Amino acid sequence: MKRTRLILWICILLSAVFMSIPWLVPHCGFFALFGLVPLLIADDIADRQGMRRSWLMIYLCFVLWNAATTWWVKNATVGGAVFAVLANALQMGVIWWAFRQFKRRVAGVLPYIFLAVLWIAWEKWYLQSAEISWPWLVLGNAFAQSTRSVQWYEITGSLGGSLWVWTANISIFWMLRSLTGEPMKPWIRKALPAWTLAVIAFPYAASAYIWHNFEEDSEGALPVVIAQPNFDPYEKFEAMSQAEQTEVLLSLYEEALQGDGDWKGLLIAPETFTGDVFLDDIASGHTFRCFQTFLKRHPGAGLLFGASTYDIYRDRHSKPHILARRFGNGWVVNHNSAILTDTSGRADVFHKSKLVVGTELTPYPKIFVPIDDKLGGVMGRCVGQEHIACVRHLKYDAEGGRECVMVGVPVCYESVYGEYCTGYVKMGARMLAVITNDAWWGDTPGYKQHLSYSCLRAIETRRDIARCANTGISAIIDQRGEILSSTGWWQRCTLTGEVNLSSRTTFFVRHGDLVGLACVILTLLFALFWCTLIVTRKKLVNHAGNPCEIPRSRI
Repeated sequence: MKRTRLILWICILLSAVFMSIPWLVPHCGFFALFGLVPLLIADDIADRQGMRRSWLMIYLCFVLWNAATTWWVKNATVGGAVFAVLANALQMGVIWWAFRQFKRRVAGVLPYIFLAVLWIAWEKWYLQSAEISWPWLVLGNAFAQSTRSVQWYEITGSLGGSLWVWTANISIFWMLRSLTGEPMKPWIRKALPAWTLAVIAFPYAASAYIWHNFEEDSEGALPVVIAQPNFDPYEKFEAMSQAEQTEVLLSLYEEALQGDGDWKGLLIAPETFTGDVFLDDIASGHTFRCFQTFLKRHPGAGLLFGASTYDIYRDRHSKPHILARRFGNGWVVNHNSAILTDTSGRADVFHKSKLVVGTELTPYPKIFVPIDDKLGGVMGRCVGQEHIACVRHLKYDAEGGRECVMVGVPVCYESVYGEYCTGYVKMGARMLAVITNDAWWGDTPGYKQHLSYSCLRAIETRRDIARCANTGISAIIDQRGEILSSTGWWQRCTLTGEVNLSSRTTFFVRHGDLVGLACVILTLLFALFWCTLIVTRKKLVNHAGNPCEIPRSRI
């Protein structure tokens, strides 16, 4: 028994290490294709040995994986990091528990298919519907730093990668079982090695084909200047005033443009650059007025920036929104916004809607807002926009003509949600501009992982992306998910380049996440099948009077 437990612990640790490597080491996504095999072996050994409390070992594996890849969240919030690691691992553990319960009733490969389908359905729920979601470790994200391997995400999205991971791991596991004498039909035993090789090799081959035959779509190039002002968010207002920060930003733009008053393009500043924007009178804000003065010297330019914005309501008796806070004799509603302006003085505003739980969002507000009020208002209460919208940039050509370019602006955390980002393209976005502030995590793997997710969004939508990060890494990403140019971490600098504009749509944009949808449907069918097994078993028990004589279904 001691030797068995040692083998189990080795398998648990191997799986945690293998599954962490793709998020920590560039170009190592292939580890995910076999990273769950040791875990499947450990579960199989524990099942055969009839070991109790083996689920706790499985849960520990998920805790180690989550902690090794997302420990950096503690730099922003220790409590949030602990909760994210334990709660996300618990949900993974619950899925595994359901798999183990199903396996007690059904033998063969079907429980493993159920495991894969249920896991991907959970990821679909995380990415689309969950009030509290942390989809950082969606299995398809394992290839975010191995983008040449998953060019077919333009068809399936990142959950296609999750399906690949599970299919490869289960295939390898069953091939190993066939080599250890597992009873199975001879033709299956002979076919398993070829099947496993095809499962692993075909997606690589398909991606290589797409990569080498891909032609960048361009309806013209848009010049961009991305400013990385490099303000420490923990000292943002103690180190310098907002007026001083604005002066730094504009000086970066002036230096990049080298006094070229005829420059025509888009200037981009990071998320929450300023906090002095009141939506009922945007033009009166000091930062906005400074931007307008600057743009008059560059009349062909537009400026996209992030801002903490506010709606003020004067009626103290009528609360305008459940997340509103008291403000003087009225109420204030907060937003994390992206704003695009030009010399016309207009302001296109988009409010971030995929908000970070705790720091920006109070989930289930009917329950938690009264609790938060009693605690003194410690949770964030940003209000997001109900529907995706783009902002408009007026692009001028050399002859003085102009056209309206729709720009999709995923704000920070929103760039993690693949199908959500397709909404910008459906609304007409011909490029994406990700604005973010990753400095809260410090010099950790966090900002690198976040950057890599933008590469996946570029593949899924086939849109060029201009990414602006307060402290880095800012980058220009092409339609194949390749980083064409980038800045360093914790540097005050600008990045100048061009992005191609495109109107074509990918299969994933047009049809959405069909892999996730299929897995949701299959999960419901499995649940129905499971209920049928339970009811049938009860009838057999009542008829036979001895449940021990009723065998498991072999499927």
